[in-house]
Amino acid sequence: MRLGVLDVGSNTVHLLVVDAHPGARPLPAHSHKAELRLAELLDEGGAIAPDGIERLIATVQGAIQAAEDKGCEEVLPFATSAVREATNADAVLERVKRETGIDLQVLTGEEEARLTFLAARRWFGWSAGKLLLLDIGGGSLEIAYGIDEEPDAAVSLPLGAGRLTSGWLPGDPPDSADVRALRRHARAQIARTVGEFSRFGKPDHVVATSKTFKQLARIAGSPGSERGLYLRRVLTRSSLEEWVPKLAAMTSDQRADLPGVSEGRAPQLLAGALVAEGAMDLFGVNELEICPWALREGVILRRLDHLPEE
Repeated sequence: MRLGVLDVGSNTVHLLVVDAHPGARPLPAHSHKAELRLAELLDEGGAIAPDGIERLIATVQGAIQAAEDKGCEEVLPFATSAVREATNADAVLERVKRETGIDLQVLTGEEEARLTFLAARRWFGWSAGKLLLLDIGGGSLEIAYGIDEEPDAAVSLPLGAGRLTSGWLPGDPPDSADVRALRRHARAQIARTVGEFSRFGKPDHVVATSKTFKQLARIAGSPGSERGLYLRRVLTRSSLEEWVPKLAAMTSDQRADLPGVSEGRAPQLLAGALVAEGAMDLFGVNELEICPWALREGVILRRLDHLPEE
């Protein structure tokens, strides 16, 4: 069957269309993406502003039209931290459903972590052993650990690259005192969770998903996306430590000139790098591998697991 998964995230609204059936690898057929930046469309009270709601509705309508055009039999719609944490989330969800017919399912942070972990486990397989997963989104950082398809531990922290950039790094380039303050904040948040994971022992393999980690690996020398999915891409802590001060000294326009960094994501790259560096340091990770699959694939895989085999 042809499935669509509609991901309303903190940065983008992304429709991924795949051809899939139980027991087979989902094959991407189409991608429809719009940068919405919901995390930046909140008012002072934490509500999604009227303009943001209108833009969200129009973007969802466009994505659903694309899904129909591509022949999707079913669309799996979900929203993450930007909608989850908005003070007017219920009203926004009700209006989206009324005007588009789409009932967005709001994932908890732990559900995000667990579904992303499922995608990473399926990608790397059982031979990868005990996995530690890191995922930096626009609104949150997800961490999960386990040896099975369901992780033994999974947490979500409010350390997304978009959220932190708007809240902590107003300058372009940012003030050095702001960078240090964000570094302290991120590490303090991450440090609170380390004990929950360390009791399970050292992971056999550390993996990361998300655009932030992919871009950090790319500027550190990993192959570009044009080389295909199956090349091994890694990010070392030493290379990240070299890049953080460089990124802090750059403007957003200068970061956008780096290989693999998009103009829209460039402002957030420093905040994402500070979180990535803190997580790798506090968890004792010297090297991690980039996983091409993430939350959207996890949602698809979970749906396929519940389809009857023909």
